[in-house]
Amino acid sequence: MILMMLKASHLKLKEQFFEGKKTMTSFSCDKHRLHREGGMMEVSPSSTVSLREFGCEQTLLSRPDGSASFVQGDTSVMAGVYGPAEVKISKEIYDRATLEVLVHPKVGLPGVRERSQEQCVRETCEASLLLSLHPRSSLTLILQVLHDDGALLSCCLNAACMALMDAGLSMSCLFCGVTCAISADGEIITDPTAAQEKESRALMTFAIDSKERRVMMSSTKGSFSVHELQQCVAVSQKASEKIFQFYRDSVRRRYSKNL
Repeated sequence: MILMMLKASHLKLKEQFFEGKKTMTSFSCDKHRLHREGGMMEVSPSSTVSLREFGCEQTLLSRPDGSASFVQGDTSVMAGVYGPAEVKISKEIYDRATLEVLVHPKVGLPGVRERSQEQCVRETCEASLLLSLHPRSSLTLILQVLHDDGALLSCCLNAACMALMDAGLSMSCLFCGVTCAISADGEIITDPTAAQEKESRALMTFAIDSKERRVMMSSTKGSFSVHELQQCVAVSQKASEKIFQFYRDSVRRRYSKNL
């Protein structure tokens, strides 16, 4: 019955997508097109960042203190937040809350990949949450992968942020995840599909904060140059603007319906 509910929720979110197209975005290596202003790298205004369609729905589950489902293209993740609650003495921290993150794959048991994703999400959430407001307590974030068609880690980050917002937890800033793939020809692809990830020579995922567009966390795989890394950071910062705007629109639509 739970599986049927998740499938129904996935179909419902698909109907709420923004209109968009998935294309490959190419950036030249001209140093004048990549510059830095403050703490944020910028790309040329003529460069476009293409992302797949987004979908989000909050308060899907009744038992968690906060929940959300996030969809990027055909990648879908559901998140649930429990707490602040009582913590085991062995895990108790006297001056802040203990955060635990669990990632469950679509099928089978969690493995090395899921443990790596848990660490990335936990480090990002710890940098954003005001854990000192809840000392000697526990927060648990559970991420259930419904479907993986690329950019899974960034989708987990986005689902986690929306679930934390739904739980009403105090945060110093919001965050979002952006994945970039570098093809064999050196082209940068934002929000790649699973097929594009498989054909790429490098894959990078960044967690970007909503205040200064700083990189809060990075996860990289493959071979790439320093300049390519800088380009991907700049592209991710630019793409984060669209994701944060989606956050605002999603929350605005939710509360406008409740009023």
